[in-house]
Amino acid sequence: MKLTASQTELKQRIDQVVDYTFGMDLTWDWPGGVAFYGVSRAFEVTGEQVYLDRMKAWVDEYIEVGLPVWTVNTCAMGHMLITLYQQTGEQKYLDLIMSKVDYLRNDALRFGDRVLQHTVSANNDFPEQAWADTLFMAAYFLLRVGIMLKEKPLVDDALHQFFWHINYLQDEDTGLWYHGYNNINKDHMSGMYWARANAWAAYTMSRAARVLPEAYLYPPMMHIWSALRDQLAAIKKLQKEDGLWGTVLDYPEAYGEVSATAGICAAMVTQHNPMHSKYVQKALDGVIANIASNGRVLNVSGGTAVMNDIEGYLNIDRKWAQGWGQGLVLAQLSAVLEII
Repeated sequence: MKLTASQTELKQRIDQVVDYTFGMDLTWDWPGGVAFYGVSRAFEVTGEQVYLDRMKAWVDEYIEVGLPVWTVNTCAMGHMLITLYQQTGEQKYLDLIMSKVDYLRNDALRFGDRVLQHTVSANNDFPEQAWADTLFMAAYFLLRVGIMLKEKPLVDDALHQFFWHINYLQDEDTGLWYHGYNNINKDHMSGMYWARANAWAAYTMSRAARVLPEAYLYPPMMHIWSALRDQLAAIKKLQKEDGLWGTVLDYPEAYGEVSATAGICAAMVTQHNPMHSKYVQKALDGVIANIASNGRVLNVSGGTAVMNDIEGYLNIDRKWAQGWGQGLVLAQLSAVLEII
């Protein structure tokens, strides 16, 4: 993949975004989970020990003050725990990882063919609903743990989640992903091709294909590869002139949304299709233009439920910095830095 990018500039940008992220008032929930996943990727690619030290200090302090109950969304914090355990070998991190795994395997709400229901609290928030977000918060986490511990049942469960989320959420005709699926009504609710949902799907599918050893021996992986191929083929045609993708992908008037753009770009980089170079370059330039000098990522839409209509998506505010914006941009910049 041919890109015009400076390693020095990328490292500088990564450092700025990491520093701003640690200054945010994040908690043990999905915004922090995505943010610190991005910091973890930055550590893996740059080797900056200070990133690891700051993550460890943050987690250790949080453990002391007390952790929340587990939900699908709070399991996103497990990504950073994997990095901490791999780097330090400290049992307390593995214990927390396995408590999240136990929750997902035995206590988390499921429906149909044991598909994880998206939950954001201890309540039955969205009965029998599948959201693309779950692939990042839970399925990709289960996959990483299964690979790390060589536990095939965890890998199988993770790939099972990918298989069913693809079947429920990806439109075979367009290749794009819906935000959510309601199994009770058998519909996609408002039926929007929300950009960040597509980013969750594309990024986690690309990473799954990248990190799973002998992936070709797992039948669901053939499903993932094909789904990702068709999704990116559709998405690339919808990129705006400034390199961003609209918050609703197929609605030309939708504002450009940076977190989705970063996730989609990172997926393209990870997939390694050289024909995506021009789209990756535009997205990289567009995202960098939306990083303030203090490392704050701009134009990131706020937390978004499956809204009732397109106005609901278009009116989501994008004024404030968000953990998922910081984390997905770090994932994008790290992916680019890794290949240039």
